Amino acid sequence: MTATTSAHTSVAFDHVDVLVVGAGIAGLSAAYHLKRLQPGRTFAVVDARSNIGGTWDLFKYPGIRSDADLQTFGFGFKPWRRDNAIADAHEILDYLQETVEENDLQRHIHLGHKVLKADFSTADERWVVTLERTSDGTRVDVTATMLFSAAGYYDYDQGYTPEFEGRDDFGGELVHPQHWPENLDHSGKKVVVIGSGATAVTLIPSIAASADHVTMLQRSPSYVLPIPRQDPIANTLRRVLPAKPAHDLARAFNIRRLNVLYGLSQRFPRQMRALVRKINAASLPEGYPVDTHFNPSYNPWDQRMCMVPDGDMFKAISDGSASVVTDKIVRFTKSGILLESGAELEADIIVTATGLRMVPFGKIALAVDGKDVHLPDHVIYKTLMVSDVPNFAFTVGYVNQAWTLKADLVSAWFCRLLAYMDEHGHASVTPVVSDRSMPLKRYVEMDTGYVNRAMHLFPKQGTRGPWVAPQSFNRDRVVLGKDPIDDPELRFTDTTLAPTAARSSSADRALVLGE
Repeated sequence: MTATTSAHTSVAFDHVDVLVVGAGIAGLSAAYHLKRLQPGRTFAVVDARSNIGGTWDLFKYPGIRSDADLQTFGFGFKPWRRDNAIADAHEILDYLQETVEENDLQRHIHLGHKVLKADFSTADERWVVTLERTSDGTRVDVTATMLFSAAGYYDYDQGYTPEFEGRDDFGGELVHPQHWPENLDHSGKKVVVIGSGATAVTLIPSIAASADHVTMLQRSPSYVLPIPRQDPIANTLRRVLPAKPAHDLARAFNIRRLNVLYGLSQRFPRQMRALVRKINAASLPEGYPVDTHFNPSYNPWDQRMCMVPDGDMFKAISDGSASVVTDKIVRFTKSGILLESGAELEADIIVTATGLRMVPFGKIALAVDGKDVHLPDHVIYKTLMVSDVPNFAFTVGYVNQAWTLKADLVSAWFCRLLAYMDEHGHASVTPVVSDRSMPLKRYVEMDTGYVNRAMHLFPKQGTRGPWVAPQSFNRDRVVLGKDPIDDPELRFTDTTLAPTAARSSSADRALVLGE
């Protein structure tokens, strides 16, 4: 199956009840839940790309795969039926395409349309959203009662590359994984991959087999943990149980397992560090300098841990096709990279796997009644809304769990919110911080480069109540899944239409729009 979709490439609506921005995992989760839980409501999903899939369609570098098992990275409502728990990008894209087709979501998806700005009108109780058609730059304004950002937090336009002295002197090819050339030939070449994160440990074993040699050049080590590509428990359950119960059991088990791993890492960092080191040493040749190349300065899970399926990176190091150098870059040279130690790494290709850029809400310029929303002045409500911004919700996944776990929780909560507003005749909802003296802090507190570079762009989190934004699936299952919608920190306004009339109006628009 090819992971493309017959979704609309031209906008066929001028108003919808809900406009979802982004046709990746979070956007498809929102679309599924809206269709299932809010069947009388009109909605549309818009995306600047020409295919569904979000980051899984964006990244084309060799070996791209999930870094979480697909029992948890897959949707809760759609069982993962393939043998690989750690899945390649094409498997994930096929799975997403199946989700679209099985749930008849194609007609709601409008590709090739980028959201530039959105302005909420208090008088009209709706958003005015400016879309730009990516094929020719044509702009059109549409309206929506609710705006839902499923755009994630990656800057799709460019990744992050530090300023390297002498980069223009390098005579070979310089590549960032986010913009991998389709015709790049690395066979028989000396390749240096700068970086030690998930992208680097994915790339290296994928190109090591055909390259002359691959070197991972890191300034400091990261935690790298081998895991099985296939999940024996999940695959056994699929053979003896129907698909959905097998998926639910495997999903619950894997969530619990990662929660235990994360919890132990936070509570017993010294012992967990020792355990990871022991696993690394057993995966590498005898006498390998594990403490030089795989002994981070931080504790386990203070930054996201890198997972390597079946230990493929350690195997590449063991057979000599790949190596690790821990050193600092002085400058690029014509033939490679000069290091602080005085050594020079020869390279035909340098890959800057130096990270991604984080941006809030797909870089949409938000405004309320014509006044720009300066996000750092606002506070996150229950990890999915923004203070003083009406009728707006978003999904940003976990840094310590699978992204989709959060996407499904947010989508279901959002549908509960819509049902509550219908039941009580509300037209708009706005989170408002009642205690303006409450201390604030960064939205994501993980101490890693891509987070540290970008948190000044994002709303803050509070220190109590619904303004706290912990990275906790267990907490969110209660706060988003069970706690009542009604909350003193939410301000609702009443619609001029009765609830039943408002729902009829939505249904009428659905007929007009062919939705």
